[in-house]
Amino acid sequence: MKKLFLLIAIGFWTNSLQAQNLLAIPDTMNGTSFSLDIIDTSHVFYPGFSTHTFGVNASYLGPTLILNKGDSVNIMVNNRLMDTTTIHWHGLHVSPQNDGGPHIFIPPSTTWNPSLVVRNNAATYWYHPHMHMMTNLHATLGAAGLIIIRDSVESALNLPRTYGEDDFPLVVQSKSFDANKEIIIGDAYDSTMMVNGTVNAYLPVPAQVNRFRILNASTERNYNFGLQGNLVFQQIASDGGLLDAPVPLTRLVLSPGERAEILVDFSGMNGQSIDLMSFASEFPVAMYGSVQPGMGAGLTIPGYTSNMLNGSDFKVMNFQIVAPTPNPVTSIPSVLTTNTPWPIGSAMATKTLTITPSVMGPTALQNPFLINNTSYDMMVMNYSIPLDNIEIWTLTNSSPIAHPFHIHNVHFYVTEINGAAPPPNKQGLKDVILVPAQQTVKFITKFEDFCDPMYPYMYHCHMLTHEDDGMMGQFLVTCPTTEISERDILINSISTFPNPSNDRIQIKNNSHEKIKSIKVYTLQGKCIANYQSLGNVEINIDLTSFSGGTYLLEIEAGKHRIHKKINYIN
Repeated sequence: MKKLFLLIAIGFWTNSLQAQNLLAIPDTMNGTSFSLDIIDTSHVFYPGFSTHTFGVNASYLGPTLILNKGDSVNIMVNNRLMDTTTIHWHGLHVSPQNDGGPHIFIPPSTTWNPSLVVRNNAATYWYHPHMHMMTNLHATLGAAGLIIIRDSVESALNLPRTYGEDDFPLVVQSKSFDANKEIIIGDAYDSTMMVNGTVNAYLPVPAQVNRFRILNASTERNYNFGLQGNLVFQQIASDGGLLDAPVPLTRLVLSPGERAEILVDFSGMNGQSIDLMSFASEFPVAMYGSVQPGMGAGLTIPGYTSNMLNGSDFKVMNFQIVAPTPNPVTSIPSVLTTNTPWPIGSAMATKTLTITPSVMGPTALQNPFLINNTSYDMMVMNYSIPLDNIEIWTLTNSSPIAHPFHIHNVHFYVTEINGAAPPPNKQGLKDVILVPAQQTVKFITKFEDFCDPMYPYMYHCHMLTHEDDGMMGQFLVTCPTTEISERDILINSISTFPNPSNDRIQIKNNSHEKIKSIKVYTLQGKCIANYQSLGNVEINIDLTSFSGGTYLLEIEAGKHRIHKKINYIN
């Protein structure tokens, strides 16, 4: 009987090993010119099943773009989807026209061509769609990838940086699949773990110091990363660059959108197997991934309590330790860089953003969340911020669940988390910060280099379901008066009336520029009409073939494009 049990146990162990899949490592693209095709395709996550996916130059996810600080980069983004989409360079400090937010539409079968100078410090960033109300769908299906930036400070350190050999990208996601292995969008039963699109992944790693670039690319799930046996690792970088010195940890909490770079010393461990875990049982209540997602009895999300990952410790992936490489890194630097936060006393303005549920009571977690009692409106600028302003933002979470707050354009230094100084691994440059339920986070930042009177930057919750439901705002970085461009004059010189209308909109052009084209978009970014070769002083657009609702007009005049919101009452 004991022999039979042993044979069964050995068989189970063998099958478990066979069930593991070698971690896919995304291809890389180097240089200063890139061509990215966003495609509607399929991918095999499970043998025998072909799953509908989106990809970038691949069947799922996209290549890792390797950039050098100071380079001028030209990117061709080709939208091969049937949907309008965008690509946002998450964490990159670029002009709003190049940022890829909801206002920068890429209609089907068109190309967007941002050109930018790489200004960020060496760190791990990423790109993903940012179409309003469609971000979760497009990102969850796989239209995303990593960006690695290198600079002279990081390059001078003795760190692992051979991609795929001792420097590994780990794009961590939890997903829900139906019986046909199709991805379910927005489902709380996201109990399938994958890394780089690989389910039940394992990775051979050399017995030396290894670098892991971890991105939490999940829709909603927070992770409490740690290594099996509480093996100590060193965090060397956060969202926006190196920390001052490595921070020894046994746990690392990352919320959606956050990145971290860690070093793990596997020296002398050749032949061993170590799991990367998420110790979610240690999470406090009121965050997605804990045993109870909301603060208060009865607050839950449909399907949440039956998800075996919530409130449990689970394996994210497995490391199988093999022989060292020919030139291994075997030590960890004691000093990395010097972060210099802006002094608190230098702040020129303060802002307070308060997060609340739109509905109080038992269904609070199932309804949209608001920032300062408002939901996102594409045509409303929530803030105008003068160029070069240094500001302190206070994020007060008065909702019953934690939210990861992300801001575009700038990085920030966290100054307080619920009145206390941030821990050492959160004292570097950040662009995402988890704001716990019923707590307050403060940060300081500077809005420098870019200003524009028309195109905004975004701030939002990086739980994609919350973002799509309107938990987002936008701000303009305004130029000095002497630098206000002719676009401002154009905006004021082109008017639309009557608005709202029950039949047609008249566009009156009092500028010196000819109107070249007018495109009509839904608020989801779908172009439903395109009028070309215009130039009249007065143009009439018949709305009677449209459904009643709100639309955006994109008016191209001269070398500028402006937007007007119109309302059609059917």
